[in-house]
Amino acid sequence: MKAFNTGDDAVLALVDTDRYPIDALETVEGAAFLQDCQDSMAEHGWCNLDGFIRPEAIAAFREEARALLPTAQTLRVRRTIYQGQVEDGLDQDDLLNREYTHVAQQLADDQIPASTRIKQLYHSPLLTDFVRRVQRKEQLYICADDFQALNVVALNPGGRHAWHYDTTECTVTLLIQSAEQGGDFAFLPNSRTGSSEDKAAVRRLLGGDMSHAQTFARGDGAFTLFRGGYSLHGVTEVEGNRPRISAVLTYDEQPDRVISEDINIRIYGPRVEQIIAQRNQGNQP
Repeated sequence: MKAFNTGDDAVLALVDTDRYPIDALETVEGAAFLQDCQDSMAEHGWCNLDGFIRPEAIAAFREEARALLPTAQTLRVRRTIYQGQVEDGLDQDDLLNREYTHVAQQLADDQIPASTRIKQLYHSPLLTDFVRRVQRKEQLYICADDFQALNVVALNPGGRHAWHYDTTECTVTLLIQSAEQGGDFAFLPNSRTGSSEDKAAVRRLLGGDMSHAQTFARGDGAFTLFRGGYSLHGVTEVEGNRPRISAVLTYDEQPDRVISEDINIRIYGPRVEQIIAQRNQGNQP
């Protein structure tokens, strides 16, 4: 692997472009690769690229994550699958109206230095353009939210990521360190659109019926694109002795997309609540 240089587009040093030519999508080989990715998104609602990050680079990502995670808060979040937003008219005991618990060590975007490899990767124009083209979008941007744009999440043994929809449409995850066992990515493909939801299928899944869910294990360095705003998803219980560490890269079609204060406080807890309160106080006349 060539030496990491923040003056280069990060993908040229970090991504295995021999296997995944995201820097040459106009070539015959690159166009065929892109078509495969687009077809997977259309058919399954996801595109999974194992070994997307070079082994040497993913080792460096692990070192960076382990160095930063002691500063992360352990978040215990109770939320509905809609991130706390409950639709009117649902019964109190409806599975769609139930709160589910998510426990994780989580670094928000403002806690990840710009000098880290993972942040350089996220800010790569080549990577953003690749994600845009896989999603068949006219335009796509990294998320402008101070907290949700890029996150690093550690699920310790016994932990899981509760079922939920993302607050933005396009979500990408990078597996930095897999669990010894478990910790598989699971989701219900295309369970809702912008105007409707297959509530019967969602209720079956929340009730324990996994027959229509898709679950797959990933190795370190796997890069997965999925319709997180349209496919209910989560992570199965982590087993063994080491945490599962992943990065969540968020994109949006709007260049100034930010998440509501209420959702950010619900996800990130007292630290972000204090930051937001200080900002609001400073904005008062």
